[in-house]
Amino acid sequence: MINVYYWCPFIGNVATIKAVINSASSLIKYSNNQMLPTIINSCGEWDNFGKILTEKKIYLKTFKNFFKINTRTSGYLKSRIVYLLIFISCFFLLKKTLKKDQPTYLIAHLITSLPIFLYLIFNFKTKLVIRVSGKIKMNIFRKTLWKLCKKNIAFIACPTKETQLEIQELKLLDNSKIIYLPDPIIDINEIVKQKQNIENTNLTNNFFVTIGRYSRQKNHLLIIKCFKNIIKINNNINLLIIGNGELKKKYISEIHHLNLEDKIKLIEHSNNIPFYLNKAIGLISTSLWEDPGFVMIEAAACNTFVISSDCPSGPKEFIGNDSGILFKNNNIKNLEESILKYLSMDQEEVLKRKINAKKKSVNFTKFRHFKILSSQLI
Repeated sequence: MINVYYWCPFIGNVATIKAVINSASSLIKYSNNQMLPTIINSCGEWDNFGKILTEKKIYLKTFKNFFKINTRTSGYLKSRIVYLLIFISCFFLLKKTLKKDQPTYLIAHLITSLPIFLYLIFNFKTKLVIRVSGKIKMNIFRKTLWKLCKKNIAFIACPTKETQLEIQELKLLDNSKIIYLPDPIIDINEIVKQKQNIENTNLTNNFFVTIGRYSRQKNHLLIIKCFKNIIKINNNINLLIIGNGELKKKYISEIHHLNLEDKIKLIEHSNNIPFYLNKAIGLISTSLWEDPGFVMIEAAACNTFVISSDCPSGPKEFIGNDSGILFKNNNIKNLEESILKYLSMDQEEVLKRKINAKKKSVNFTKFRHFKILSSQLI
């Protein structure tokens, strides 16, 4: 039996949550009971996921921690303080768990500095896997830490080939230890089930959708500002923004300032994203960075046309020249041109790009993820 522990303390509704749950459930579903996944609940961040984890038969190991995460914490400074408190409060708890339980592998998704630091100081039988989540900021501290710990890292798993190449070029570890591992984003059965659910959008069917946390990274203000010009040319188009976060008041203020209350709607984050993707005429992703972009891939699997920023790292790799439309990162004029290009595009060309994108989304299924991950967990 191969015991796999997942280390993923989080704040906010990040895509990594889904990646961890799907990764763990893929081990259960496809390993013929040869792999047993457990998610570490470090500071109460996983408390609200007990039901879904029980349904998927994923074990949850909860630390008796004096510090509890407020998963709605927002803002750069506050989040950094929370990360520091997680590091301090979990230092000995994680050490004790690794010494006592001795899982075969520890896959670290977020706040990877803690397990890496522990492995520098102590000896563990558990093999350490670093899972890159999101666009990695390779500062001097992280470079030094990775280099010092290279003997203790079994391998580094990258969600895009672009990120894999970027880390390989740093020459911190042997290239054989840096692998490409697509996120387990797609579950066809769940998508079909969710697309059939009924939710009220209060919009006509003629709407674009943009999805993600109301944060600087997702850059929703770009599409809000751009939409003022779009409706001057095509007043039948609407926009639905799904998410939540610290910039909500700013979005509402900008929509009011541009007099777009009748054209742009904000709704709280939904667990039924495929429903909205199925109803939308297209997905618009304005992110400043992604790795690779969960919603983009979900949209492709739902046969929804994708317009995405050419941000690092993932959209360009996925969309290319034949599976949607890329616009220059954070360029409002080019975004406007891309939307108008799509609206005037021949339907045969639209269908061809949708089909190409859907074919590529197969690389991000739970089974594909399992095949690659399990080949490394030996």
